[in-house]
Amino acid sequence: MSKTILVTGPELDPSAAQLVNERGFETVHTPPYADGAAISDLLRQTGAVGIVSRMGRLDAAIMDAAPQLRVIAKHGVGVDNIDLEAASERGIPVLVATGGNAVSVAEHAIALLLTAVKRILPLDAGLRAGRWEKPGFLGRELAGSTLALMGMGAIAQATGRIAKGLGLELIGHDPYAKAEIFDDLGVRRCETFDELLADADILSLHCPLNDQTREIVNAETISKMPVGSYVINTARGGLIDEKALLDAVQSGHLAGAGLDTFAAEPPGEDHPFWSEPRIVVTPHIGGVTREAGARVGVAAVSGIFQVLDGEPVSPERIANRALLNKATASVAQ
Repeated sequence: MSKTILVTGPELDPSAAQLVNERGFETVHTPPYADGAAISDLLRQTGAVGIVSRMGRLDAAIMDAAPQLRVIAKHGVGVDNIDLEAASERGIPVLVATGGNAVSVAEHAIALLLTAVKRILPLDAGLRAGRWEKPGFLGRELAGSTLALMGMGAIAQATGRIAKGLGLELIGHDPYAKAEIFDDLGVRRCETFDELLADADILSLHCPLNDQTREIVNAETISKMPVGSYVINTARGGLIDEKALLDAVQSGHLAGAGLDTFAAEPPGEDHPFWSEPRIVVTPHIGGVTREAGARVGVAAVSGIFQVLDGEPVSPERIANRALLNKATASVAQ
């Protein structure tokens, strides 16, 4: 068996790299956002038995190029870049680092919220351009506003805890979350997305991207939000119809947005968001901190070794658990 792990993107945190070395393995890295051909070539050349997925898509063709592949570990929790059905059909578990980057992403969500609502960037730009815009300025106080959490996973919960310290009221929608998650955090549960939207002074997205949630924020759903509300997205860019969001900001229905992720990454140089100062943007780095990198990297690598050693992995960490069970049952019949 090869003792190589392929990492699709940058170096792992030193703590994760040390764990790899201690096991007598080595890592090889693709360039950032490598295409399928480049990933497939490296898998063939190295015989890698595990992948730490950071950047780039992993599809059926890539998996077919690596019949020796035993496990894929996401460097985070979002697995929309991995073909879960293809992995399941080939008996490859896809692991996630549940909660590993929750605090860092939550802090970034709050930073985007404050920057957008307090209009930090246009005020900073104005002052640097020689304008003193205090006369006539009227800001907005956040305390008492309602933060609507779409999804109630670890990141949403961490975001909610910080938001409560700012005096925000919390509501949330997640059909899969247990009642105690809402109760423990003091979040009013909304049974439908429409109910969540109706009271959302700030809508913060924390749900996975799938067929049910793709472009869930669109012209119709935005129209159900209060005039002057905000959208914050640290989850996946595909959750938002970007044209509809821009139109809503420019019409004044939305007062602004804070986005750490985009429908296509990296976005193009001519993206229309760049000319709209009410939309605050960052390059999908909410979870890219030293602290989160250490937790996520160690979780990803440890999970790979658990699978290779035949040890059990916590069920909540296996993103394609149901699909794997289905594939196994189908083979048994």
